[in-house]
Amino acid sequence: MISPPLSISPQAVAAPASGIAAVMKHGFGRSDIIPLWVGEGDLPTPAVICHAAAAALERGETFYMPQPGIPELRRALAEYHDRVYHGLFGKQFEPGRFFVTGSGMQAIQLAVRVVAGVGDEILVPTPAWPNFSAAVGVAGAHVREVAMQFDPTGWILDLALLEASISPKTRAIFLNSPSNPTGWTAGPLLLKAILDLSRKHGLWIIADEVYGRFTYSRALAAPSLHSLITEEDRVLFVNTFSKNWAMTGWRIGWIEAPVALGPAIENLIQYSTSGVAVFMQRAACTALNDGEAFLTAQMDRCRRGLERVSSVLATSSRIHFAPPGAFYLFFGIDGVTDSTAFAGRLLRETGVGLAPGRAFGMAGEGYFRLCFARETEDLATAAERLLELLNHGA
Repeated sequence: MISPPLSISPQAVAAPASGIAAVMKHGFGRSDIIPLWVGEGDLPTPAVICHAAAAALERGETFYMPQPGIPELRRALAEYHDRVYHGLFGKQFEPGRFFVTGSGMQAIQLAVRVVAGVGDEILVPTPAWPNFSAAVGVAGAHVREVAMQFDPTGWILDLALLEASISPKTRAIFLNSPSNPTGWTAGPLLLKAILDLSRKHGLWIIADEVYGRFTYSRALAAPSLHSLITEEDRVLFVNTFSKNWAMTGWRIGWIEAPVALGPAIENLIQYSTSGVAVFMQRAACTALNDGEAFLTAQMDRCRRGLERVSSVLATSSRIHFAPPGAFYLFFGIDGVTDSTAFAGRLLRETGVGLAPGRAFGMAGEGYFRLCFARETEDLATAAERLLELLNHGA
């Protein structure tokens, strides 16, 4: 607790500690941990991407560049979206819609700043990644959780409850699909209904499609608002290079927004980071242009990981989960009422690190997030250790 005489802002005082980090710190320094708690796989960034960054440094590209990103990267982002979403606006994506940020997290922070201010509200279907709610709180706004319901065929978002949660202070809906942590993926009809709701009430949608390529239906991408919106719709897309191309440590992402918002977003970038290092942007260009083979291989690896870990966990009558997108298995354990305490015990007694569901909102209590973007043998070992603990009365 911060001592009151320091007189820091209420938003800084109220910023919550991460429920995931609370468990992780207990495993620090242990060599026997199987760490499945964080949102990253165990593959390093492809060499071709690293070489692009090194080459830029060798060329001396270490100076300031335009705030929204170098033209080559903005153009590469537009062309990437053309390839993945097939020009669903009825025309090609414009480079002017894309703004480079210092991570997907910064993209979220800037998107919140664009649409909401002190005292405003943003609706968040939960369970949800806790960093979004924290970003809203640091901005002086508030999150109103809309609890989703578990179903073995997939988590359910109640549209009537979502609309009933709208108040005069509501400014936006946060839509993360495929979802971290649940893997829930909104279908085209539901996306259309949410877009209609936003139009009806004059709300923004902050669309987090970070895991949009992690779909296990063999489609190129998960259903996306890109197929439905017009240039006039109030939709901000936030994304990152972290997941698709194993670049979590690089801290580079992007916002996609209506071109008319360009000056406002550029100013927010100017007054936060003043832009992303050029050598990182060169690496990002290479990821977009030459990284599809790596992404395909990573998807195949995730598919094998999901099959392996789910086949083991499904043998327990106490464990339940829905088929996921993204690269997380979010599973519940019957009889567990304190997921943080259980995750701590699991770590101490078996060396398996899971993220407790309570960290993702009250709707996540009793559940656990497991990242399956890892070696299948590690995943099988972790699942077997968990079952052993449950079989011994946990």
